[in-house]
Amino acid sequence: MAAYVIAEIEVTNPEGYEAYRTQVPATLEQYGGTYIVRGGAIEAIEGETPGRMVILQFADVAAAKRWYNSPEYQAIVGSRHANSTGRLTLVEGV
Repeated sequence: MAAYVIAEIEVTNPEGYEAYRTQVPATLEQYGGTYIVRGGAIEAIEGETPGRMVILQFADVAAAKRWYNSPEYQAIVGSRHANSTGRLTLVEGV
């Protein structure tokens, strides 16, 4: 069953975040992840609008966790933490 990582991000340092953003695709490719949404226009229907929204698709929850916990992603995630705030949510598809 497909799984999705949903990121709601508020970028606090655009220059620093750009370095992280450009490195993520290579990590996704290794673990079968694909972008469904990547920073397009956002309109809140209810609640607050995040500054940036990203949705990633993986074959299953295990694949998403392999990506997130991989040495390749863990090597760059600190850059996201240093240059943005927000949350990542892992959700199973139907």
